[in-house]
Amino acid sequence: MSRIDDTRDFIPVRIAVLTVSDTRVLADDKSGQTLVDRIAAAGHHLAHRMILPDERDQIADQLRVWCADTHVDVIITTGGTGLTGRDVTVEAHRDVYEKEIHAFGTIFTIVSMQKIGTSAVQSRATAGVAQGTYMFALPGSPGACRDAWDEILGKQLDFRHRPCNFVEILPRLDEHLRRK
Repeated sequence: MSRIDDTRDFIPVRIAVLTVSDTRVLADDKSGQTLVDRIAAAGHHLAHRMILPDERDQIADQLRVWCADTHVDVIITTGGTGLTGRDVTVEAHRDVYEKEIHAFGTIFTIVSMQKIGTSAVQSRATAGVAQGTYMFALPGSPGACRDAWDEILGKQLDFRHRPCNFVEILPRLDEHLRRK
């Protein structure tokens, strides 16, 4: 069973938060703020925060910029994961991924089922890795961001979490890029 190993030191990671919305501004971005608050409470560092419209190329370009930034370990996007024509965040993420973390979407769906029942079927939460950076795409509701952080990300981004976590393999994510 998963647990926190108090014999290990906490290692903060640097997280960028991107809200994808045609209508939100920082002042009313509740989903982004939910993530920012949880990142700070956990002891991690907020590397960047931004809002972009639902434009696939703009989203993918920003993801690439942050993946290339040596001061960003993790990118979390919120919004644009639904089924409408303007929901293009998942496609933008997949334009950038080198590897997809398929189980993230599955586990997020299980967590969501417990909260919102069969409405969870409409979420396309996804995760992947590019250039040694973790990338997570969450739905644009504060509840979804809260659930994703509290039930998945907060644990996997804690080096003390056992039996394994994302932080302990972070230094090896880009090893294929360093091979000669």
